[in-house]
Amino acid sequence: MFLNKLKQIKAFVLDIDGVLTDATIHVTESGEQLRRFNVRDGYAMQLAVKKGYFICVISGGKSESVILRLKGLGITDVHLGITQKLAVYHKFLAEHKLSDEQVIYMGDDIPDLPVMKVAGASTCPADAVEEVKEISDYISAKNGGEGCVRDIIEKVLKVQDNWYDNNPTAQEDSIPSA
Repeated sequence: MFLNKLKQIKAFVLDIDGVLTDATIHVTESGEQLRRFNVRDGYAMQLAVKKGYFICVISGGKSESVILRLKGLGITDVHLGITQKLAVYHKFLAEHKLSDEQVIYMGDDIPDLPVMKVAGASTCPADAVEEVKEISDYISAKNGGEGCVRDIIEKVLKVQDNWYDNNPTAQEDSIPSA
């Protein structure tokens, strides 16, 4: 049943802290907040963008470095400092003429539950909170910030026969490094 849902996916909506990162924030003495991103997640995200999928990031956190990282991967739908994720999710769907069934959402904590309940497929990292795991269609074997986003993007692209080109030279030329 879950694999059938993946056949319809055209967009990935993701949380940041606990999904794209390991939910750890390092704070410098000057107050700058630092997060660690997984390069393999980055590769999968830019490949998905190249293949025509939409990626939207909705997070309660705020950080200019996060915006720079995501824009560098070709992700333009970045929404930070959001307390009501569902409203942003619905606006994203309307802007891109998407239905809930065409969206896969990955979250890890309580603020993600409203969107997870309406998205066509809901997923989470292995270390998500129990309430999120209970409603997820799929729980990645990977923790947040350790390749869970790559895991779900790879599954969708493979089901849709979009994971990679058979000509590795052409692919290397067309996808910048993560």
